Amino acid sequence: MISRSYTNLLDLASGNFPVMGRERSRRLLPRVMTVPGNVSEFDDDDQASSDNPSSVSSDRMIIVANRLPLKAERLNGTWSFAWDQDSLYLQLKDGFPEDMEVLYVGSLSVDVVGSHEQEHVAQILLEKFKCVPAFFPPDLQSKFYHGFCKRQLWPLFHYMLPFSPANGGRFDRSMWEAYVAANKLFFQKVVEVINPDDDFVWIHDYHLMVLPTFLRRRFNRIRMGFFLHSPFPSSEVYRSLPVREEILKALLNSDLIGFHTFDYARHFLTCCSRMLGLEYQSKRGYIGLEYHGRTVGIKIMPVGIDMGRIQSVMRDSEEEGKVMELERRYEGKTVLLGIDDMDIFKGINLKLLAMEQMLKQHSTWRGKAVLVQIVNPARGKGIDIEKTRGEIEETCRRINEEFGYHQPIVYIDTPISITEINAYYHIAECVVVTAVRDGMNLTPYEYIVCRQGAKKSVLVASEFIGCSPSLSGAIRVNPWNVEATGEALNEALSMSDGEKRLRHEKHYRYVSTHDVAFWSRSFLQDLERICVDHFKKRCWGMGISFGFRVVALDPNFRKLSIPLIVSDYKRAKSRGILLDYDGTLIPQNSINKAPSQEVMNFLAALCEDKKNSVFIVSGRGRESLGEWFSPCRNIGIAAEHGYFLKWPGSEKWETCGQGTDFGWMQIVEPVMKQYTESTDGSSIEVKDSALVWQYRDADPGFGSLQAKEMLEHLESVLANEPVAVKSGHYIVEVKPQGVSKGYVSEKIFSSMAEEGKPVDFVLCIGDDRSDEDMFEAIGNAMSKNLLCGDALVFACTVGQKPSKAKYYLDDTMEVRSMLESLAEASEASNFSMRELDDAL
Repeated sequence: MISRSYTNLLDLASGNFPVMGRERSRRLLPRVMTVPGNVSEFDDDDQASSDNPSSVSSDRMIIVANRLPLKAERLNGTWSFAWDQDSLYLQLKDGFPEDMEVLYVGSLSVDVVGSHEQEHVAQILLEKFKCVPAFFPPDLQSKFYHGFCKRQLWPLFHYMLPFSPANGGRFDRSMWEAYVAANKLFFQKVVEVINPDDDFVWIHDYHLMVLPTFLRRRFNRIRMGFFLHSPFPSSEVYRSLPVREEILKALLNSDLIGFHTFDYARHFLTCCSRMLGLEYQSKRGYIGLEYHGRTVGIKIMPVGIDMGRIQSVMRDSEEEGKVMELERRYEGKTVLLGIDDMDIFKGINLKLLAMEQMLKQHSTWRGKAVLVQIVNPARGKGIDIEKTRGEIEETCRRINEEFGYHQPIVYIDTPISITEINAYYHIAECVVVTAVRDGMNLTPYEYIVCRQGAKKSVLVASEFIGCSPSLSGAIRVNPWNVEATGEALNEALSMSDGEKRLRHEKHYRYVSTHDVAFWSRSFLQDLERICVDHFKKRCWGMGISFGFRVVALDPNFRKLSIPLIVSDYKRAKSRGILLDYDGTLIPQNSINKAPSQEVMNFLAALCEDKKNSVFIVSGRGRESLGEWFSPCRNIGIAAEHGYFLKWPGSEKWETCGQGTDFGWMQIVEPVMKQYTESTDGSSIEVKDSALVWQYRDADPGFGSLQAKEMLEHLESVLANEPVAVKSGHYIVEVKPQGVSKGYVSEKIFSSMAEEGKPVDFVLCIGDDRSDEDMFEAIGNAMSKNLLCGDALVFACTVGQKPSKAKYYLDDTMEVRSMLESLAEASEASNFSMRELDDAL
């Protein structure tokens, strides 16, 4: 029985919106979308693609974020709007081509009440600012932002597990439904203005992680990127989220996913591997994740700052006299500066304790060093924020009392202007960031630019912030180690001016060349590059709710039509049928590996047809295959990838491999045993001609690492042996050179041609990497005239994935259904022949 909450979620994900209120039927916002259809809802069967001709010739960028880059206020009944010059989303357009139009979709920081007022504001923002506002009902806004985003995602992404309701908050499905509903609302706003053929969509941050599924579902070929501005936790933490797979699958509907650091990207990739079974690869410097035929790009690029904006504000600070005022106030003092949001993850209290520790251990700084800690207003709310504020205030009071009139801590928790903040940057000898977990944190970058006039700067930066890897000249600290951080503060203050200049120059070169425009330009270029590859393929949508995904395949790669192949099968005079076993006739994860009676029945029916030559071509050993298929005398078996071959109707096995010396096994087996002992869940399979190390039941990450190491080890020790070392799906195999499914397939077709029975119908099915050799061999057989000139070839892989085969079937159930249809066709044909014989 499906729970009510789950059915509500399915309603939301499929476009029905009964819970949070109905959408207004009247819209004032003009639409430029050229795809027909209802923009307010989409059904499970609605998989519209953007194949219609576009009415807009130039590319546009639609930036979707939780907040619009606007400042808004209402005075005397009149709305006033202005650009927020400090918003990253406004600054990033500097990296786009000059002729690229930029639209923004997001919410406002103020409440707009009433449908008439909302329509009026929406019209103004679209016409004057090219912004499309999303207005939330109050209950939805609370559950979406303050609920799921700030109480569940934000703590979890910063490594806070919900051990108790008071610690991060337990998972609340109603908040998750509100999150989905809010993402659905953003989707509707994007649909109002999008031209899917020409527009790029760039989605930002953890507030909108399921939005890609809504957009991809409506527009299969939309060009869409996503950038996460917060940390992405390790798989051990992320897996505690009850909707972990839904979010991962939604993100994978993007074309490009961006992260600030390799650590965050690595955690995401590990989650995809462990929870979805997906593997990634690096090619020519780009990381790609294969997902249903699409290569989802992974972008690692820390965001930068707007150099012009910082320099302009710095000039304003000097003109307003802010710098001179602060220089007089702190004359004779060495200023350390901290600027943080009021947040439990910023480590402000740890910073204060480190300052106290430094003053205790290095008394020369008493009365000379002062830490100015500026605290910005909290972005969320709750008991954790108030508790943190209380702890900080108490620590400041205690330290200042401890050191008497020196007052080493200046605590500022009232809003101050950006010009005053830049003035503090100007006078500070050192900026201290001790966040215990942070997405990027641009404070160090801003400080470096503001110190360009002095040509020197020092940073004490936490290891756990996103900008830390790019600041190699900073003194990196573990903020939890208060003593070590205190020593780092002393080191920063004691550093010579010459070293401060060298560190500053190194940082400034990086910050000035990797600004926000560089970041956005690089992201757009990678998004364009990866979408070009996607547009070369045929795409269509599959699945319901958050199981929806787009399958992308080569234009010549299509699903095998059972009626078509049955029709061609009936007309053929001589047929060759080659079938893999594991993953083709039985599922890979099947516990009982022996063929079922159902499989034996349709194989027996196929073998009884005198027009057919049926072969099982498998990597399994000849003993098990010979025993399982012994009731079916007319079936041929190619065991151990074709090293051993038994022809239909024969009991004798012949050797197809050239090598007969297996002394190399004495070298390989001890190596494999060594890795087996150190890899829990792995085992060795000993065959007559090969040794196989499999790690299907091992930890995926560790097993893969061990497999790569073993591959290199075996290739090294077997360099002079006549063997091939190959890796496959959770296996490493060592076998004689020249042995492959392709070789034995070609041998089968060659033998049939020599006997005067050239094949005019070929069916070849497999699911693994080794089966690709068979598909390639069929093409070679055609060119070598081993088949009839007009032979019909059906090379088919199991699963929708890149392959040398031209056809695919989804799974083993479809393979069985197709083979049963062929068996029925054979029985019907044989019955007709028997009737004819009886009549004669």
